[in-house]
Amino acid sequence: MAYLVLGNGMIFEGLRIGAPVDRVGELVFTTGMEGYLETLTDPSYYGQIVTHSFPLIGNYGLIPEDFEGESALFGYIVRELCGAPSNFRSEGALDGWLKARGIPGLCGVDTREIVRLTREQGVMNALICDEVPADLSAVRDFRVEHAVASVTCREKIRFPAEGDEKCRVALMDYGAKQNILRSLLRRGCAVTVFPADTPAEAVLAEDPDGVMLSNGPGDPKENTGCIAQLRNLLGRKPVFGICLGHQLTALALGGDTVKLKYGHRGGNQPVKDLRTGRTWITSQNHGYAVVAGSLRGTGAESFVNANDGSCEGMDYPDLHCFTVQFHPEACPGPQDTGFLFDRFIAMMEEKKHA
Repeated sequence: MAYLVLGNGMIFEGLRIGAPVDRVGELVFTTGMEGYLETLTDPSYYGQIVTHSFPLIGNYGLIPEDFEGESALFGYIVRELCGAPSNFRSEGALDGWLKARGIPGLCGVDTREIVRLTREQGVMNALICDEVPADLSAVRDFRVEHAVASVTCREKIRFPAEGDEKCRVALMDYGAKQNILRSLLRRGCAVTVFPADTPAEAVLAEDPDGVMLSNGPGDPKENTGCIAQLRNLLGRKPVFGICLGHQLTALALGGDTVKLKYGHRGGNQPVKDLRTGRTWITSQNHGYAVVAGSLRGTGAESFVNANDGSCEGMDYPDLHCFTVQFHPEACPGPQDTGFLFDRFIAMMEEKKHA
């Protein structure tokens, strides 16, 4: 037996899966009924112990083609882990993969109760362990730090466009999901991926047609260097930001961000388009939100979350920039908001021919 010990002192007993190590992390939950491979390999989960609300995980196995990046989460909690997956694309079961990457986890845990507690009390820290410690101060004091620096690429990487090249894009890697890159490449964009700490002038020296700001983990306010460089980029090239890129843009323009009680994680978040009134089903993974009112006079709110009214998008027309909190590359609808990539390409082409 092993235990999940919450920062509030509650203890959940379960069976070990994954690596046999103890680990502290920020306990969060995701509501997706599928997409566990994307969750396991999304760098935005750095520092977090992820709980699945859906009770059976692993039934279609391990499919490397669906991975979004290098796994960065600190722990994995499921009700039931499938040991005999059935899918023609599967290359094995999850338990061995978790072990190989040093990720501890538990199964046989009451995940419904964990999700209920998190929704009522808010995100808290937790410990996966074999023995419950008498002193929980180390659990309570844990903070997710240096998150972007831990997941960004270490050097510049170039990717050619699929088919005829339409535009050249600089992708700032704050923890980028691979499908952001794929979405650009298949639309005829040649992409150069830059480490998160790349100076603005080094990016502009490549003369891209536009700049893509990726998703990523952690508190956006921690990234003071990235924010400072964004101030030097905005207004000089068309910019499209997703998730953390959305938050960093707001901070670079003098706005504010706040931590949500338990965040939005899953593939079923309804988002209302304020221009059309239409509601889109979106995939999301974030614990912080932009305060739209802090950008009054600088940008216009474009999308809101239909559940809690939080900001899901901002437009900055004078800067040829727009950002969204959700993931248009993640295909929850399955193609609901992919048009945002087309909007970005149209913006770059218009700027090129102006």
